Amino acid sequence: MSVSNLIDPITAAGGKVTLQNVQSWMQGRTLYGGASALVAYTAAQRAFPDLPPLRAGQIGFVAPVGGEFELRSEMVRQGRNVTQVRSDIICEGKVALTTFWLFGTARESNGEYPAVPPTPNPGQPEDQQAVDNSRAPEFLRSNFDLSYTQERRDASEPVIRRWVRLKEQSGIDPISEIILMGDTLPPSAARIMQRRGPISSINWSFNVLDPAPQTVNGWWLAETASDHAADGYSSERLSLWNAQGKQMLSGLQSVAIFG
Repeated sequence: MSVSNLIDPITAAGGKVTLQNVQSWMQGRTLYGGASALVAYTAAQRAFPDLPPLRAGQIGFVAPVGGEFELRSEMVRQGRNVTQVRSDIICEGKVALTTFWLFGTARESNGEYPAVPPTPNPGQPEDQQAVDNSRAPEFLRSNFDLSYTQERRDASEPVIRRWVRLKEQSGIDPISEIILMGDTLPPSAARIMQRRGPISSINWSFNVLDPAPQTVNGWWLAETASDHAADGYSSERLSLWNAQGKQMLSGLQSVAIFG
């Protein structure tokens, strides 16, 4: 199932949606988080087509999302510069995913501070070893190419960094693509778990650092890094850079650790 097939059924009116052959975007019993976030973002875009550029998103992963659901979008507030839209995915009459999108027009800068490039140097994606995805979730095996970065971290360090790109050209706009790409990696707390067990994202919030993101040959550098893990939860930073080392997304996620 292509990215276009994932979002083509979404209309400006919202309502009921049925996705065909959705298995290729599943992560266990739910739609992969980046895909479900993209569905909700597309619903907001199509319900309100004259929105300014996206500046931030907040996503709550409430319950599993399958191939049949209902979409609801509402304009929360439209100001002179900033517009805020809520869009939800409803499954079996209950909210399964809730999102809050912040759109904002550009203004004259009053001070600038560029994001730092990734360190250590990840190298170029074409020069790195491909990741074996044979045991990865279905959505990764079917839709993404992954490669290692040139640096090697200690196995006990809760940081995962990989080069990631879509296997096929998506034809979607760049903001939609980085939303789809931004949650591809597993939570880095998986590296420090003492026992094997399930691990699940609860929410995801991010800021868009470039309203017109671009990269080379489809490659993006994704990273998850745990700042703190205890009591069955991990606080994780999610970052996304383009192939030239310019950061596109800066995010935060809460993760539940089981087992």
